[in-house]
Amino acid sequence: MVRARSDPSPFTLHPSLSGLSKSTLAKLAKLGVAAKFDLVLHLPLRYDDETHLYPIKDAPHGETALVQGTVVEADIKYRPRRQLVVTIEDAGGTLTMRFFNFYMSQLKQLAPGALVRAYGDVRQGFFGAEMVHPRYRVVRANTPLATSLTPVYPTTAGLAQDVLRRLIGHALADCDLADTLPDDLLASLRLPPFRAAVQFLHNPPPDARRDALQSRTHPAWRRIKFDELLAQQLSMRMHYQRRRAAGAPVLRPRGRLNRALLARLPFALTRAQRRAFSEIEGDLARPYPMQRLLQGDVGSGKTVVAALAALQCVENGHQVAVMAPTEILAEQHYHKFSAWLAGLDVAVAWLSGSLAKKDKRAALKAVAAGEAMIAIGTHALFQEEVEFANLGLAIIDEQHRFGVHQRLALRMKGARPNRGAQPHQLMMSATPIPRTLAMTYYADLDVSLIDELPPGRTPVATRLVSAARRAEVIQRVRDACIAGSQAYWVCPLIEESEALQLKTALETHAALSATFPELKVGLVHGRLKSQEKAQVMAAFQRGEIQLLVATTVIEVGVDVPNATLMVIENAERLGLAQLHQLRGRVGRGPARSTCLLLYENPLTETARGRLKIIYENDDGFEIARHDLRLRGPGELLGARQSGVPMLRFADLNSDFDLLEAARGAAQELLARHPETARGHVARWMGYKHDYLRV
Repeated sequence: MVRARSDPSPFTLHPSLSGLSKSTLAKLAKLGVAAKFDLVLHLPLRYDDETHLYPIKDAPHGETALVQGTVVEADIKYRPRRQLVVTIEDAGGTLTMRFFNFYMSQLKQLAPGALVRAYGDVRQGFFGAEMVHPRYRVVRANTPLATSLTPVYPTTAGLAQDVLRRLIGHALADCDLADTLPDDLLASLRLPPFRAAVQFLHNPPPDARRDALQSRTHPAWRRIKFDELLAQQLSMRMHYQRRRAAGAPVLRPRGRLNRALLARLPFALTRAQRRAFSEIEGDLARPYPMQRLLQGDVGSGKTVVAALAALQCVENGHQVAVMAPTEILAEQHYHKFSAWLAGLDVAVAWLSGSLAKKDKRAALKAVAAGEAMIAIGTHALFQEEVEFANLGLAIIDEQHRFGVHQRLALRMKGARPNRGAQPHQLMMSATPIPRTLAMTYYADLDVSLIDELPPGRTPVATRLVSAARRAEVIQRVRDACIAGSQAYWVCPLIEESEALQLKTALETHAALSATFPELKVGLVHGRLKSQEKAQVMAAFQRGEIQLLVATTVIEVGVDVPNATLMVIENAERLGLAQLHQLRGRVGRGPARSTCLLLYENPLTETARGRLKIIYENDDGFEIARHDLRLRGPGELLGARQSGVPMLRFADLNSDFDLLEAARGAAQELLARHPETARGHVARWMGYKHDYLRV
C-alpha cells in the first residue's frame, strides 16, 4: 500500500530563470528550457572522464584520454591545409594538437611555456601521438582534476557546455528537489530518492558504471523514467476523471433502428463486433461523456459498429457527427450510411469544403434545424458556420490525423445547444496501436478492440518483386483483369522528383493505358477535384474501370470487393503502417488476393527490414509493434498535434515494467493521495498537462 508523505507541504514549483540575457534565454528556449526546473531535467547525452590524467607516453591510442603537457611549439601550418599545430610535452613524451578551425587568439593563448590540459581522441600521426580538435584549457601545476565524470549536454549553436554546466549547477542548488513520492513506493520499486537520482546523473562519480549510464538502465535513470511515466499516467487519468464529472445526454438503448439495420445487412456481426458495440451501448446510456477508442485491423468492420452507435443516439432524439480526415473516406462513409439507413427515416447530410454553395446551404440548414440527424464530412464539420440542433455523439475516424483543437471544436458544437453538456465521443482507428502505446498515450480513453475479421475474409498474399521484373508484374495485372478481377497500381508521388526518382501516377497512368489498350485504366490522386475523384471511384466500384492508378489517397476507406490485386511502386519508400493500410484495400471479397511490393535496388538496411516485416506479417498489431520499435511513438501517433505530452526519457520498447508500475501507482495515488498525485504532475508538467487530447 502506498502511504502519503508525512510532510504534505507543496514544494516550490518551477522558479523562473532570471539574470540571463535575452539571447541566452532564446537559446535555452530552443532546448525546451523555460524555467529553472527544466534545467534540472536537462540530462546529459553522455559523459567524458576527466578524472584520470595519463602520461603522454601511456595515453591509449584509439581511445579518448586526458593528458597534460607544456607547450614547446605553436605555429600556423599551410600544408596540407591551413591549421594551428601545437606541440606539448611532459617528462616522458610529446603530443601534437591540430586545429583546422581556430582563432588567432588561440595562438597567443597556447604560446610556448603554457601548461595545457587536453582531452580528446588519441591517434597515431606522422610524428607520433596527436589529437585533432581536442578540448583543452590552460592550467596551473596544482589545478585539481575533476572529481566526477564530466556531463555532455544536448545544446544549440552559441550555447557552450561550460555555460550549460554552470546554469544547471545553479538550478540544482536553487530548486526544491524534495521527493514527491512516498518512501514505501520507492522502496517497493527499488528506486533512489529524486534528489539523489538527479545529482548522480549530473555529477556521476568516477567509478560509476558508464555502460549503465549510457544505456539508461542505471537506477538513477530508472527513477527519472518512472517519474516521467507516472506523471503522464496521472495527468491522463486526471483528465479522464474530469471528463467523467461532466454532463452528457443519456442515450438509452431502444433497439428498433438497430434491429432494422442488422436485419437488412447481408452479413452477421462477429463476436468481436458485438462485444465492442455492447461496450459502446453501455457508455452512451451513462450521464457523462463517453470517451472511447474503437480500434481494429483493416477490414474488421468498425464502420457498422459506429453506425449502430449512431442509431442509438438518433433514437434518443440527438444528432450524430461523423468526421473523417479525407474526402474520399468521408464520402465513402456517407454512401455507406445512406445505403444502410435507406428506408429507416433517418436523414443523412453530407458536408465538405468542395460542396457547391447551394448544396452546402441546404445541408447546413438541415443540420441546424435538426432535420438531418446524421452529418458526415471532413474538417468542414467543425467550421464556425456549422450549427447542430442537438448534437449527442461525435464519431471521429482515423482520429490521430486531427489536431487537438479540431476535435475540441467539434465537441463544442454539442455543448452550446445542450447547455454545456458535452456530446459523447467515439474515435476509430484502423492503425492498430501496440499495447504499450495504448497504455501510455490512450490512458485517458476506454478502448474497444475488434480483434477478428469477418468470416470469408482470406489473408492477402504478399510478394516482394524487384523493379527489374516489372514485365512479369504487368502480365500478372493483365491476366487478373481479363479474368474479371480488378487491380490497384499505387504510386507514391504525383509529380516527378529527380531526387527520389519515383515513378509518378501521371506517367504510370499514361504508360499503363498504352500497355493495356483492352482495359479501362482510371486515375485518382489528391489534386483531383472532389467531384472528379468521386466519379472515378464510383466507376471503379461499379467495375467500369478494371485498373486504378492511384496515389496513397486510397490508403483508408476504399472498399471494392472485386479488387484482388494490389501493386505498390517503390514500396521501400513507404512506412509499415501505410503499406499495411494499402494492402488492406484488397482481400475484401471471397476471392484470394495478392499484394505485389515493387522495390528498387539497392535497398538500405532499414528498407530491407521494413519489407521483411510486411512480407512476414499480416497481423496489424504485430506490424504496429515493429513500427513502434523502428519509428517511436511520435510518428506512430500521426503527429505531435495530438496534444499528448511526448516522452523524453522513457522508452516504450524497453521500459514496459516501469510503465506497468506507473499505471498501478497512478491509480492508487489518485484514489488515496490526490494531493501527492497533483504535486507530482505539477513538478513534471507545470501547466502543460492542461493541453491534452480532447
